[in-house]
Amino acid sequence: MKSILIKDTTREEREEIVRKALWGSCGAECEFCSGCDNRGGGRIESLYQDYIDGKKEISEINAAYRAPFVH
Repeated sequence: MKSILIKDTTREEREEIVRKALWGSCGAECEFCSGCDNRGGGRIESLYQDYIDGKKEISEINAAYRAPFVH
């Protein structure tokens, strides 16, 4: 499996990673879904925009998203 780290990917590859691996990862299709938005994460494309832009790794975004739910 190829690395998904920012240093190992292009912007286009990161867009594809988010689109293929993360959208619908809950088992539902994302089109017309607001499930992530209802959980406080916002739209999935905006939630992972910092990864696509090369600013934050997926693991950092996921940790920040989970933080309010972990006690």
